[in-house]
Amino acid sequence: MMVHIPQVLTPEQVAECRRLLQQAQWIDGKATAGFQSAMAKDNLQLPEDCPEAQAMGALILAALERNPLFVSAALPSKVFPPLFNCYQGGQSFGLHVDNAVREVRGTGQRIRTDLSATLFFTGPEEYDGGELLVEDTYGAHSVKLPAGDLILYPSTSLHRVKPVTRGARVCSFFWLQSMVRDDGQRSLLFDLDSSIQQLNRELGAGHASSVQLTGVYHNLLRRWAEL
Repeated sequence: MMVHIPQVLTPEQVAECRRLLQQAQWIDGKATAGFQSAMAKDNLQLPEDCPEAQAMGALILAALERNPLFVSAALPSKVFPPLFNCYQGGQSFGLHVDNAVREVRGTGQRIRTDLSATLFFTGPEEYDGGELLVEDTYGAHSVKLPAGDLILYPSTSLHRVKPVTRGARVCSFFWLQSMVRDDGQRSLLFDLDSSIQQLNRELGAGHASSVQLTGVYHNLLRRWAEL
């Protein structure tokens, strides 16, 4: 399941992050790549412990906590601290799958990567190329979103970033461990929650059908959640 989550950050927050990104010192993106993906990865990245990355990461995590669409789609248990990358001058990231487990540097905490997320800081009009291509059983899906928007997709997916031939593509990327490990189960819960919200808008939150389906949702979540 891929979910586009619009306006995770406001235009003012995007502008502040872009200011921080411009003053930060970038390094080779292979610093956080696994063995296989390092052979396909060609980009720039902010050091995980630099002040700009930590400030922007805290801003993003706070915004995600307030976003009901993100919470419904991801059912997050743990979120890896956001990282930041830049593609320019023909840089790209070849076809790969994200590492199954990531360790948060300096904490010993490990996160199972159920979901991957990319949050855009540059708009589609600012660069050529740079599309995120995510493959699933229905083919390859091309993603190039407005600044402030986020795409959420299963970390099991093969994906790549096409070469950037003009301008620069600047994004945040990170991974999540969901309370519901299985993507199929998580998709069913998301569809059910979306239907409940639609019923609430049309019939009112106290309607018998809405109450019954809400009970089904929580009983399924109780059955499938890992805490």
